[in-house]
Amino acid sequence: MQKQKSESRIAVYYELTKPKIWYLLVFTAFGAALTASHIYEIEISPATWLLMLFSVAAGSAAANTLTNYHDRDIDAIMERTKGRPLPSKRISPAEKARNFGLVLAGISLVLALSISFTTTLEQGIWATAFIAFGLLNNVLVYSYGLKRNSRTNIILGGLCGGSPPMIGWVAVTMTDLWTMGLAMAGLVFIWIPMHIWALTLHFKEDYNKVNVPMLTAVQSEKTSARAIAGSTVVMVLFSIAPFFITTESGEEMVSDVYLWTAIASGALMIGLSIWVIFKPIEKASWTLFKFSSPYLAVLFIALMIDSAL
Repeated sequence: MQKQKSESRIAVYYELTKPKIWYLLVFTAFGAALTASHIYEIEISPATWLLMLFSVAAGSAAANTLTNYHDRDIDAIMERTKGRPLPSKRISPAEKARNFGLVLAGISLVLALSISFTTTLEQGIWATAFIAFGLLNNVLVYSYGLKRNSRTNIILGGLCGGSPPMIGWVAVTMTDLWTMGLAMAGLVFIWIPMHIWALTLHFKEDYNKVNVPMLTAVQSEKTSARAIAGSTVVMVLFSIAPFFITTESGEEMVSDVYLWTAIASGALMIGLSIWVIFKPIEKASWTLFKFSSPYLAVLFIALMIDSAL
């Protein structure tokens, strides 16, 4: 009986961290690291892999936990979120969740800094800086500062999405960090508005109920659909950028395998966004949202495969 209670408690705290979100972010860090490893033929030690992946996992889980703590009041009202651990009182008092999030944040920073012992001090410091930036941007800038006050909240509040790929890259090398590393981070950052706006359009009544001014909740359906379509086109155009980036010696980092994958998957996303224009809050926006996560994963898989060839 005691074991069942313990397992149940673990499951509730695990749910609190929104694992579907941090799974994808950890995957982008993994993809960036493996791509850098292939391009520069640098072997990644098992210790570096563990420190990098667990630091990103802990940091992402910490950010999700702390934003869940801050949003527990509106989550209790919204139909989509009222079953979460805090509004459903499966974790009580709420301060337990806050403390759990702070512990995870501390663990993530320590793990990132420990990369210094398996690589170089510079790499460990940069990894720690990116973890810290991600936490501050997601929790303070987005959740506490912008989410309930600005319809453009997810744009500045989404900068944190680029942190995991940057951490994955610096765990391998500092070379071309501000070209290819930044481009991979940009893929996530530019993907976020399209992903979130498709979700909020589908659940716009929920967001209006709690006065959270997400752009696609407060604008007309027509304007919202155009914003989603526009952000999707920008995402697809930007996804081609890695094809044009070269190493310091002038060699291509990726080739046609990535390019055609980006074009084909991007065409699908643009097609879905056009569907949203004609059917804004029916199946179209939800379908676009559901396809958006696999789309990002496909881009990173293509980068890993292409760089290995």
